[in-house]
Amino acid sequence: MKIYLLLAALLMLSLCACSQDNIDETKEVAPTEVVKPMQTSQPMVEAETSVPFDTTDSQPMDDSASSDNSEIDVDLTALSSTMVYSEVYNMLYLDPDGYIGKTIKMTGVFAVYQMVIDGITQEEPVAYACIISDAAACCAEGIEFVLEGDCIYPDDYPELGAEITVLGNFQSYEENGRTWYRLVNAKIE
Repeated sequence: MKIYLLLAALLMLSLCACSQDNIDETKEVAPTEVVKPMQTSQPMVEAETSVPFDTTDSQPMDDSASSDNSEIDVDLTALSSTMVYSEVYNMLYLDPDGYIGKTIKMTGVFAVYQMVIDGITQEEPVAYACIISDAAACCAEGIEFVLEGDCIYPDDYPELGAEITVLGNFQSYEENGRTWYRLVNAKIE
């Protein structure tokens, strides 16, 4: 019991160090903007932002200019690992409708998903995907793809875990009452 009282006393003493007297008021702090997706019932409010660098010479990024292939709408291969993970997350969860019908190019790891029924893995794969990890490789997102033509697994597909570049058209489909997203008419480059 004494140890708990001692720990509580130490915790309270450490909180005393957080008083208002210890705050350095000479530092400037830029206002931050908190974005909370999925709050569609509330009106959008513009937040004050400060930009610490000159943007007068900045040009908007043209996705088609970053690739030799002008038919690509979103080239994820041109982004850093942090940005590509964020963009894929945006595509799948935050704004999938903004990508429907667009041609997407992405590089990642080839994966196959198979259904398991009563502990038995079914022979026919359910889905093929290109998996992208974030910069720390702690989180991963994948986009399912359907190759154009009559492809047969495993003959017409790369090895599991191989790095692939996929080009396809982003579409949605309904299955078991849920909306899913995938690249259709896809090609592995």
